[in-house]
Amino acid sequence: MTEILEKYIPQASVASAFELIKTHNVHLKIVNERVTRHGDYRKMPNGQHQITVNASLNKYRFLITLVHEIAHLEAFTKYGRFIKPHGIEWKRTFQLLMLPYLRPEVFPNQLLPLLARHFKNPKASSDTDAALSLALKQFDPENDKNYIFEIPFGAHFRLYNGKIFKRGKQRVKRFECVEVSTGRTYLFNPNAEVEFLTPPNPQKEN
Repeated sequence: MTEILEKYIPQASVASAFELIKTHNVHLKIVNERVTRHGDYRKMPNGQHQITVNASLNKYRFLITLVHEIAHLEAFTKYGRFIKPHGIEWKRTFQLLMLPYLRPEVFPNQLLPLLARHFKNPKASSDTDAALSLALKQFDPENDKNYIFEIPFGAHFRLYNGKIFKRGKQRVKRFECVEVSTGRTYLFNPNAEVEFLTPPNPQKEN
């Protein structure tokens, strides 16, 4: 298992991550990319704890996701199955599990202040933290994806399912976007990853 982990997470985190997996009797599955989530945890009918993580994640995001899911396991085990999935019990558990990794031997110095701020009150997904998400993105392999907040107002973009949208105005934390084929308006998380399509006449945002 340690040889496998070495391929996906920072070297300095391998030994302790392996201990977490072993202590909690986790069956770790590394899977092809799922666009809707980085990872998940479930208790199988046979009682085994299964955690899946996307193989495509960079090593820092992979580690955060792995610990995120182990925190679910530990919180449910300690506090019961009826707690909120990302409630205070999970937040406290996630904070405690991540604390040993928040050091320069594991994460680059430029990420540490952003991680420290994020883990004061961790969210259901690091993707909702715009500054951290953008900082983590720089360690991804090059691809043609952009975040919604990087798409110019009035520009078109394509989702993973092929649907094309036009970016509209920002409403509080999310962006109004119109599906070109239907005219329907949807709200998008600012850190949703999409493919930017250059429009013929870009508009200016008021």
